[in-house]
Amino acid sequence: MPADDPRKESALDPAAVPGLEDALRREAPENRLSCEQAFALAERFRTAPLEVGRAADRLGVRLIRCQLGLFGYLPEKKIVKPAALVEPALEQAIREARVDGRLPCRAAWEIAARLRLPRLAVSAACEALEVRIKPCQLGAF
Repeated sequence: MPADDPRKESALDPAAVPGLEDALRREAPENRLSCEQAFALAERFRTAPLEVGRAADRLGVRLIRCQLGLFGYLPEKKIVKPAALVEPALEQAIREARVDGRLPCRAAWEIAARLRLPRLAVSAACEALEVRIKPCQLGAF
């Protein structure tokens, strides 16, 4: 597993983050939790986003509305479309941040922040460049 793989961040058991599962149940009364809500929970509980994703899995809570537009939207699941044009600086940043040919979700977020772009713009560029984004910080893919 690469050093920047979020799956390596945390191997906590359910009891290791007291209150997380209860908070998840409150935040997701219809068994759906948005990516944004999941990250807010991770911050609130000072844990890795992956741990929130694992807790969601244990509870049968479905993750929705990926902030990169890759999953959790209806009716077609993803909303991201290939960018018509990818600026050279963005293309270079994406290509340099790949791990085993893929761009980790965390790297996509970092590129967006560094280049002051919406996260969806980075995933749209990846679609155009045929670069898959993986792994997800929440463990969804």
